[in-house]
Amino acid sequence: MKRSFVVLGGSGDLTGRLLLPSLAELYELGVLDGDVEVLAVSQQEWDDERYREWARERLTAHAADLAEDARERVVAQLGHQPGDVTSPDDLRTALARVDGVPVVYLALPNTVFLPTLTALREVGLPEGARVVVEKPFGTGIEDAHELNEVLHGLVPEEAVFRIDHFLAKQTVLNVLGLRFANRIFEPVWNAQHVESVDVVFDEDLGLEGRAGYYDKAGALRDMLQNHLLQLLAVVAMEPPQALDAATLQARKADVLRAVRADPAHSVRGRYTAGRIGDRELPAYVDEDGVDPARMTETFAEFTVTVENWRWSGVPFRLRTGKALGTKRKEIVVRFKPVPHLAFTDEQPQPDVLRLQLSPDGIALEINLNGAGDPFDLEREVLRAASPEQDLPAYGLLLREMLAGDPTLSISDVEAEQGWRIVQPVLDAWAADRVPMVDYPAGSDGPA
Repeated sequence: MKRSFVVLGGSGDLTGRLLLPSLAELYELGVLDGDVEVLAVSQQEWDDERYREWARERLTAHAADLAEDARERVVAQLGHQPGDVTSPDDLRTALARVDGVPVVYLALPNTVFLPTLTALREVGLPEGARVVVEKPFGTGIEDAHELNEVLHGLVPEEAVFRIDHFLAKQTVLNVLGLRFANRIFEPVWNAQHVESVDVVFDEDLGLEGRAGYYDKAGALRDMLQNHLLQLLAVVAMEPPQALDAATLQARKADVLRAVRADPAHSVRGRYTAGRIGDRELPAYVDEDGVDPARMTETFAEFTVTVENWRWSGVPFRLRTGKALGTKRKEIVVRFKPVPHLAFTDEQPQPDVLRLQLSPDGIALEINLNGAGDPFDLEREVLRAASPEQDLPAYGLLLREMLAGDPTLSISDVEAEQGWRIVQPVLDAWAADRVPMVDYPAGSDGPA
């Protein structure tokens, strides 16, 4: 069955920076059997040729390491339809242009998901069509619930791809193998042996010209509500009977239902002017396109608990920030101290397992006997580098969309539970019950 991508928001940053380069990579690696038609819909009054020029520029900027043949193969399949994505008439005109069964991709701000999907439901989609929705899924739990109701009236749930590219990252997939294919870890993967878990995504980048989206979203909505809660779900879920969409999504949903967040254990911050390496960054409020009155945070942290038998009493700390001095992207599992210490002269540190996201790898910090006195302990780190994936995360997701496999997408329940978890924190921040803390760009973040 021939498939065609209909990209709503086809002249946006996401399309030019991620979608088109990933499609070119699929061609270069020979993953696709044939060509995939791509029809972009946007408000630009461009014809097909003008859009191809724009796409060629983006592919040169973001996929220059790929063969020109692969990039040009993408360009040759592109078309452009001017239109309003919330207009049923404009969508009907666009869908009439594609030959294959459409994969409708909403590369749009989440604030226009609902009117766009409502218009699509009015138009209707052919049997076998799929709908792809980027994160964050809606603007809150009520909006997410309404989006799900509209989607369920448009296509079956198994034809909905609520994508989060973090789920396709190598280390995230390695968590499944580490836990469920090795007897050594799963018996101690619980509150009896684990002291705490950190899920951290610290960036040294600033706003990077994304004020149009980021200043309305902020760090919590952009990262914690979706990406980092998904990482938590993979780390904390019960063993699945199979690694298929229904089972994996159900196990993640079970964990998210058990997560509780207390606004009192949250931190929000915003970077001020500073230096990172050889870069001088202005204060966030002085960045182009930022409205200081919005009080948008660039740093977000909260600690949650998972109220179930496996994890009761174990704190899970989720943290992300922009313009920090050090890039730190990892899941950290800290184990409890040994119950009886025969080495009485010193207190060795408990074991720590680090699942590193960039670069992908695993590090286990343990205590071993030293080279000198056989009863002295030394800290050692056992490391394993993850083999590089053939496909980047977005490329893997595109392949799964075309194949109709939603295993790495997010279910309707997960999407709503993500908003349910963060809503008390959002409410407390909106009411200013948690202060905004400034931190200099290039620092470690709020104290």
